[in-house]
Amino acid sequence: MSEQNTLEPEEEEVELAQGDQALEVVEETLGDFLAAASVDAVYGQPVKKGDLLIIPAAEVVAGLGFGVGYGYGSGKAEENSGEGTGGGGGGGGGGRVFSRPVAVIIASPEGVRVEPVLDLTKIALAGLTAGAFMVGMFLRLFTPKKAIKELQEGEWG
Repeated sequence: MSEQNTLEPEEEEVELAQGDQALEVVEETLGDFLAAASVDAVYGQPVKKGDLLIIPAAEVVAGLGFGVGYGYGSGKAEENSGEGTGGGGGGGGGGRVFSRPVAVIIASPEGVRVEPVLDLTKIALAGLTAGAFMVGMFLRLFTPKKAIKELQEGEWG
């Protein structure tokens, strides 16, 4: 007679509520996340000033990841005891929503125009990064001792 080990629990052991709860949490999280990245987040409330209608616009970037898992099994719980069954589950996730102003839409009797919003911090960081890279490469050009040593030792293929 052969022993059969099954990885599926008996029906009375399965708690369907766990799966339903996990699904509800995922649905609720996705709903909240999508609400944060909605059109209302991109276009702000219009402001009327005389004949002008001003609408702020933003860039919204969203990222989300999650996972849920459950498992059941049977086998020997300890050396001196008989067969044992068990199960467990878990899950986790995370996400981020980032937004920044990018433009202002101005509607007037003369027409509609879009005025971009300049992000000086982003421009300054890009300039500093490019400048640091150029200084690093420039300094590397003026350290020939290391390059000559590597050429003499035959490290450059």
